[in-house]
Amino acid sequence: MKSHRLWDIFCTVIDNHGDLGVCWRLSRQLLAQGQLVRLWVDDASALAWMAPEAQALPHLQVLPWAAASQHEVLQTLAPADVWVEAFGCSLPEAFVAHGVATYPQQPAWINLEYLSAEDWVPRMHNMPSPVMSGPAKGWTKRFFYPGFTADTGGLLRETDLQERQEGFDRAAWRQQHAPDLAPNALLISLFCYEPEALPQVLQQLVGMPHHLMVTPGRPLAAVQQALSGMAVHPRWSALPYTHQDGFDEMLWACDLNLVRGEDSLVRALWAGQAFIWHIYPQDDNAHHAKLEAFLEWMQAPQSLRQAHRLWNGMAAGEWPALSAAALADWAASAQTARQVLLQQSDLVSQLRSIVMSPHAQHRDGVSLGQHLEEPAMLNAHFP
Repeated sequence: MKSHRLWDIFCTVIDNHGDLGVCWRLSRQLLAQGQLVRLWVDDASALAWMAPEAQALPHLQVLPWAAASQHEVLQTLAPADVWVEAFGCSLPEAFVAHGVATYPQQPAWINLEYLSAEDWVPRMHNMPSPVMSGPAKGWTKRFFYPGFTADTGGLLRETDLQERQEGFDRAAWRQQHAPDLAPNALLISLFCYEPEALPQVLQQLVGMPHHLMVTPGRPLAAVQQALSGMAVHPRWSALPYTHQDGFDEMLWACDLNLVRGEDSLVRALWAGQAFIWHIYPQDDNAHHAKLEAFLEWMQAPQSLRQAHRLWNGMAAGEWPALSAAALADWAASAQTARQVLLQQSDLVSQLRSIVMSPHAQHRDGVSLGQHLEEPAMLNAHFP
């Protein structure tokens, strides 16, 4: 059984860059482990800053979603060993029908779900799901749930993550990005949606030596709107778009990280610094239970739980003072969680184990040698 496989990963960009961010991290980690990847995405424009190296990477092809429904494109593709539909996106019917008609055996078909700490996740992880209709009727998908415990799919974590962190020059980064930062001042990163408590946070920072670094897009727009109603402003600066390694370094360098969505939550956990998570808001407030489940798993101190509830609009009240004692408690909580997670198997290792298990549907009809010796099959240029 060959260990090097060809993966088709499908991703739709909804209203932010989080889904693509997760899919790119997954793709990059698979490539680093000798896998071959075709990433199908409906809007790949963010890769220009998120992953500027993408076009130069061997054994990777980034393809437009629409091409998966074009017969002339499908005819040029080597059959994949694994299909991944990320975050509930459904594979194009023409793509599935082509696979059913031409593959000698069903590929491993993975439904990669959203991250959650809720107690039902371990029960659902790795559960098979028969396809009941459509061209793939009779085939089987498998649900893969990332999570925070050993009985879930784990989290994305590069094999060299700790080595990179140990080699990172935190003092040099802080000097470059906040040269006037006072010795005892906090460096704070902001990557958020539009939190109701943002004006409170900005007002609290006025007159303090702390420095707020604001990421582009919605965070910058939210800050600019809030500042428009303030006579005196805190110390702050706007950051440019950066690639994923640059985002990680920002989190490592800061004393407090205000992060949003799924990918940056995981990166904040690996950073081991104090953080507050702005969870993606849902119309039915289902995100409230999801956030509380995460805080309970983390065994977060009460001050950190209250800050999360205020930041996410789940409670009203005064924003807590960013005291040295509170920041130390928050950072200790993050570091404890990080140590627990480092003892668990990472997401890619678990995913590859499932795909390679005898119970997974997969095909071995095309060898890695064929993939590598016939690059046109993988790297076809589409009209």
